Amino acid sequence: MSATVTKLTPSSLAALLSARICHDLISPIGALGTALEVLDDESNTEMHEDAMGLVRLSSKQAGAKLRFLRLAFGSGGSRPGVIAVDELKALIADMYEGGKAAINWGQSVDALEKNTARLLLNLAMLAVQSVPRGGDVTISATDSSGNVTLSLDATGAKSRLDAAIEKALSGKAPEDGFDGRTIQPFYAGMIARELGGSVSASVEGDTVKFSAHIPQNDAT
Repeated sequence: MSATVTKLTPSSLAALLSARICHDLISPIGALGTALEVLDDESNTEMHEDAMGLVRLSSKQAGAKLRFLRLAFGSGGSRPGVIAVDELKALIADMYEGGKAAINWGQSVDALEKNTARLLLNLAMLAVQSVPRGGDVTISATDSSGNVTLSLDATGAKSRLDAAIEKALSGKAPEDGFDGRTIQPFYAGMIARELGGSVSASVEGDTVKFSAHIPQNDAT
């Protein structure tokens, strides 16, 4: 399988991931700029209270996205380490607070090796994107004989698994090449493969299912 996996140069991967991060942050940061313009307009003081509300909301959203993306796309570092699942739950809850998808947790271990935790966050992004009109996303992380299984089920009336997303997750380039949208599933698959594991996506009725199997050892 490794022979069929698309290879990207480090500079191309960095540029594409940066584009994705900017895409995720542009909305709350842009809203902050708009609110500040209103506050600077002394002739429109009746809108200042609404503008301050937008500042509070947008700054909260930007902070939540930054904390989430810092771990999802940040360096794994050279030293082994673990991330408490409670921390991951908080990051995902804050990231998607007020969104259309309801996040639920099934059975879960107490902590994950940090690169496996990064994979979980990336799969959570894909799961939420799979129910654009809203639905339920159920996440579980279990350990059996030293092998961690991540399972994410996204169920909604308009659930979907884009062919380009599925192809990128498997390590292949979409027909039109990578962009800020498709580089993220490619990166998720890359994490799984570098950990010696596997990741897959499938559709069952109105549920899109993401699954990863990761062996845990001293090298991760």
